[in-house]
Amino acid sequence: MRSVLPKLRVLRLEHVSIFDQLVLEEALFRADRDNWFIWNERTGEPKIVMGISGKPEKLLDVEAVGRDKIPIVKRFSGGGTVVIDDNTLFTTFIVNTEAKPLVKPYPREIMDWSATFFTPLFDDITQHTEAFALREDDYVFGDRKFAGNAQSISKDRWLHHTSFLWDYSAANMRYLQNPAKQPAYRAKRDHTEFLCKLKDYVASRDVLFEAFERHLKLHFDVNDVTLPDHELQSILARDHRKSTKFINVDA
Repeated sequence: MRSVLPKLRVLRLEHVSIFDQLVLEEALFRADRDNWFIWNERTGEPKIVMGISGKPEKLLDVEAVGRDKIPIVKRFSGGGTVVIDDNTLFTTFIVNTEAKPLVKPYPREIMDWSATFFTPLFDDITQHTEAFALREDDYVFGDRKFAGNAQSISKDRWLHHTSFLWDYSAANMRYLQNPAKQPAYRAKRDHTEFLCKLKDYVASRDVLFEAFERHLKLHFDVNDVTLPDHELQSILARDHRKSTKFINVDA
């Protein structure tokens, strides 16, 4: 019997830099028509990733960032600022609105749908008494954040990507200011008091990926793919707006 679920191409990446990942996602979002789920891990040395409207002087310790030569990537989507490194995991949904007609293409509706996806996934695999929850725009265990989200929305297509703190270096968090605009539940806590590590709740990265594979199949007709170089170059060469870029701390 033909599946009534929308088709989804699943691409698992490893050792792909966050810049290259974002460039690919922007091309897929703006110049492709398939539904996608992308997983990426082990992306290398620390970098800072900012939302498209982020201002370094308001969000970063620009003196420390410049002194330590930490690259800054401004992504094409909205959302906040994160310090990422080899222990950050990334997932991205790129979905046509017609594939999920009950999910209206608005930020709150997409966030609410994401909670219906992630809640049973983490309930299946977490080794902790604190339950998964969506708090404002963050994924948390209890009142501590382990993942942040960003979105981009067009007329007939939306993108939702997440950075998961499998582990993190407290020293890296010092590159971030405690932002003036923050979720109420944070209560002005500094990063080390506000964040938790996913590795303390899930047995392994492979356990997490396998959970994604299981739960994706409840929502989509899944096709695991690789992108040979000629297909990748063809996607990147399509005409589309290109907003992902490196910036300087004085930008």
